[in-house]
Amino acid sequence: MLKVRIIPCLDVKDGRVVKGINFVGLRDAGDPVEQAMLYDQAGADELCFLDITASHEKRSILLDVVRRTADVCFMPLTVGGGVRTLDDIRALLLAGADKVSINTEAVRRPEFIREAAEKFGSQCIVAAIDAKRVPPHPDPLRQRGRGRSALAREGEGEFEVFTHGGRTPTGLDAVAHAVKLTQYGAGEILLTSMDRDGTKIGYDIALTRAIADAVPVPVIASGGVGTLDHLAEGVRDGHANAVLAASIFHFGQWTIAEAKAALAKAGLSVRNV
Repeated sequence: MLKVRIIPCLDVKDGRVVKGINFVGLRDAGDPVEQAMLYDQAGADELCFLDITASHEKRSILLDVVRRTADVCFMPLTVGGGVRTLDDIRALLLAGADKVSINTEAVRRPEFIREAAEKFGSQCIVAAIDAKRVPPHPDPLRQRGRGRSALAREGEGEFEVFTHGGRTPTGLDAVAHAVKLTQYGAGEILLTSMDRDGTKIGYDIALTRAIADAVPVPVIASGGVGTLDHLAEGVRDGHANAVLAASIFHFGQWTIAEAKAALAKAGLSVRNV
């Protein structure tokens, strides 16, 4: 079994780390370069850097901030936000990113994932999915289960993909979308529950498990961590391969070392406890 990775996430807006609840109500959480240095020293397994307004503002990611972050970050760095072209991916990799996260463009044109994987390799292409629980779709064809997840067919509603930092609904079923993107070459799924984001009530286990069980690549669980037990639940119950968190680390509630110790105590294999 692969060792569980603990991944702090830097949501960046206007060059500053921010954190909110359900993708809104953002508050400042510090300088991304300083945060990266702290997490590197603390022993985080990877770092995720997301420019959360790049797609909405129709601009490129802040390459200078990425470059300065990569200069002080010696763990793997995943960067996303506003990635639309192969040139965008190349620029991020040259700026120091190890992996590139793609969300909005993968919805608009899923073939972009295939093109990116063929050009740069699946190992550095991360498909990011922001999903929210929505009521069952009224379309009779979909009510019979065509194109819908098992959760929806069981009457628990379905999970819809959103883009542009959670602003735009797509009508896509999250599980089916994840399967398609891995078939196109995505090497990893970064899965965020919009319903749980910033709430500190735990990952959406049903969503995480549904996607993790449906795809052959690692899944990073994101959205909702409030306790160290939530991290273990994401892996044990949600079947995630890695756990991402922000608030509990940014504001000093828990340390990376404490998180790793908690996962190890839960019987999960982690790195460098």
